[in-house]
Amino acid sequence: MANRTMAHATGIPAPRSLVAREGAAGRPASLVRDLRDRAAPGPRTLRFGPRDIVVLTGLPGSGKSTLMRRAVTDRRVDSQDTRARFAARLPRLLPYALYRPLVRAAHYLGLRRALRTSQGVVVHDCGTQPWVRAWLARAARRSGGTLHLLLLDVPEETARAGQRERGRSVSRLAFGRHRRTTARLLGAVERGELPAGCGSAVLLDRAAADAVQRIVFTEYGSVTGTR
Repeated sequence: MANRTMAHATGIPAPRSLVAREGAAGRPASLVRDLRDRAAPGPRTLRFGPRDIVVLTGLPGSGKSTLMRRAVTDRRVDSQDTRARFAARLPRLLPYALYRPLVRAAHYLGLRRALRTSQGVVVHDCGTQPWVRAWLARAARRSGGTLHLLLLDVPEETARAGQRERGRSVSRLAFGRHRRTTARLLGAVERGELPAGCGSAVLLDRAAADAVQRIVFTEYGSVTGTR
């Protein structure tokens, strides 16, 4: 298959090869695995270490929560799960904007509890916020694990269609903010420049994300995954 010339979300040229950046003593300091636009399906299982933290990020509607629900059983922290619990208990017509602060607070409290166990966990990065990733990187280091980034790269129209399917659209202003932050993050990762504290990144398009059936944490974890 010919190399893709433009990244889905950003228009940035997308490298097709594995990118390794050298760290101390010639050892790879960071690793980027690009699973987009492959002729064959990507890995069905992604394996990480038992104390690793995996951040799943991308545009609203790109399929982050769908992937988490399918591939992660109990070691996940998803803000959409928190929102659904609140919505089930509150009047249906109550605007989300009124209780959004409560959802955010409950989400971060749940994340704090999960991090204190020092076990591997997959986290839905709400809005690709750098301070969240910095917090997770510190937590991973304290527990002896590594922070990994899973970045979903889908076209803007696909993300908007995903929002319509779930019945929760994002305002033009908010979506524009997400698009810009995601574009900056994707561009940096494609250059092999990972966010501070990240040990690796995996780039997924919709087909690669759909192929992933399990995200597991084992002593023999590997970001490359298995069939």
